[in-house]
Amino acid sequence: FYAKMLDNDYVKKDIFNLNFFNDWRSLMTAEEKSVLTEFKKCDFSNMFEYYKKRHEERKALPKEEKLKFKAENEAINKEYGFCMLDGHLQKIGNYRIEPPGLFRGRGDHPKQGKIKLRVMPEDVTLNISSNATVPSPPTGHCWKGVIHDSKVTWLAHWVENISGSYKYIMLNPMTKIKGTKDMAKYDIARGLHNCIDTIRSNYITDMSSPELKIRQRAVALYFIDRLALRAGHEKEDGESADTVGCCSLRVEHINLRKDYENKKYMVDFDFLGKDSIRYENQVAIEKKVYKNLGLFIQNKKPEDDLFDQLSTQSLNKYLGELMEGLSAKVFRTYNASTTLQDQLNKLTESESNMHEKLLSYNRANRAVAILCNHQRSIPKTFDKTMENLSEKIKIKRADIKQCKKDIKTLKREKASEQKILLKKK
Repeated sequence: FYAKMLDNDYVKKDIFNLNFFNDWRSLMTAEEKSVLTEFKKCDFSNMFEYYKKRHEERKALPKEEKLKFKAENEAINKEYGFCMLDGHLQKIGNYRIEPPGLFRGRGDHPKQGKIKLRVMPEDVTLNISSNATVPSPPTGHCWKGVIHDSKVTWLAHWVENISGSYKYIMLNPMTKIKGTKDMAKYDIARGLHNCIDTIRSNYITDMSSPELKIRQRAVALYFIDRLALRAGHEKEDGESADTVGCCSLRVEHINLRKDYENKKYMVDFDFLGKDSIRYENQVAIEKKVYKNLGLFIQNKKPEDDLFDQLSTQSLNKYLGELMEGLSAKVFRTYNASTTLQDQLNKLTESESNMHEKLLSYNRANRAVAILCNHQRSIPKTFDKTMENLSEKIKIKRADIKQCKKDIKTLKREKASEQKILLKKK
């Protein structure tokens, strides 16, 4: 596993190498342990070159061979990629169990480099209809269990050895049952539209409450609503990367500023959100919010919780009392949806053609991505891609410049021809 990754940035991280070596040693015999004592003395280069060569050979296969593999994969997909749900054939999302390998995680995950063990049939629980035939496990093996629970949407699950959490085989997002769940989610967001003004008025009023926990709840809700921040949730120390949401922000994640760039009250955010995506934002805020934040950070250390009187659970409990089904994440869905609709109304004209409408839709989607801090991780080839694009832009600009020159030349020639014709007349 490690040898295949020698050209990956992960192997440059000390925590990745340490976790891998510790797990590797736990699988060694006593004799192997006595020989392999220092990781830096291990040489994986020959194995890396072997796998690299195999990869190149696969890429160089003739078209007929590639088509053969493609047909084999399509046959596997046809057999295992579908299930019957309420009498209808439905597509399964991830019907292949992840193979063993090295755990990577997002960002600086403390468990990166640990060995993901192979999932065996004895680890897997199936969820099928009570009258369905139980699929046969591989020869010599048996399933961990078979259940018949129609209240859940997973088809199989097992416990992953790195974090001890469940992994699932789920239906494809395009299936009817998934679509129904998404529709219900957006219906709740539509319901929020009918009471959003009241909720906003309430949390502004609550910022002046004599109770600190109510003030903290009001300010957190203000940020969740206005900035589309995720609420965040509690995690075990050392179990995952240091990511936070609104309710789990620490004092070190914000910086208050006054009278900055013609804006009276400002707060700077800088923290790692979901999937270790960095959230950096400078936001103009109301005086009430500024004063409350100053109160919340008073006499606290940088590593202390900003909202120490608040939890995601208590916030969601409060929201559920305001509207059935309402939780912090509904605000994110609602604000993303309203942003998309507002942008489409602003950018789209009724007489626009298909290409113009598509451009408007992509621009509207971009506005939503900015609001929700949706970002792609930068690919390895980013610099080279940008270099190629810059070169193409230079060529296009040179072409445009030449075309403008050609147009001027043609106009002069045409004008000269017309003068000659007039003289002849």
